[in-house]
Amino acid sequence: MAVKIRLQRHGKKDRVFFHLVVADSRAPRDGAFIEKLGVYNPNTNPATVDINFDSTLKWLQDGAVPTNTCKAILSYKGVLIKKHLLDGVKKGALTEEQVEKKFAAWLQEKENKINNKKDNLSTGKKSAETKRLEVEKAAKEAKAAKVAAKVAPPIAEAATTPEAASEEATPAAEA
Repeated sequence: MAVKIRLQRHGKKDRVFFHLVVADSRAPRDGAFIEKLGVYNPNTNPATVDINFDSTLKWLQDGAVPTNTCKAILSYKGVLIKKHLLDGVKKGALTEEQVEKKFAAWLQEKENKINNKKDNLSTGKKSAETKRLEVEKAAKEAKAAKVAAKVAPPIAEAATTPEAASEEATPAAEA
């Protein structure tokens, strides 16, 4: 029986999420499966991936073939790297301690990248918000200046009207 690790679609239209499952390659996409390995939610940024690491690694070592998308997800979580390192132990190229040390270093580096991306996203949101507020404030000031310009001439005419009236009255009184 050919076994694949693949995605099983769930959720609503435009709010889809997936289950990572081990299934017979002949079974339909959303049909029967052997074991659920985890959940993948592409709606969040960065995407949320929650998998059972040990079970997934066991299935890969037993010969399950991941689809292209699942291969990318498993690579992102480090399952494929761990499998590669453990294959090196089987061949005698590495020891268990070296594998654990290399994998821990890789996990730390990956965690730092993910945290940096989250920080950049949050600072990007904050800077976009401040930029939007500055543009809105400038538009508000421009609108206030325009309204002030409309209101100012009648007030200026009212201030000059009494003077003009007294000047007109003075020549009439002299005549």
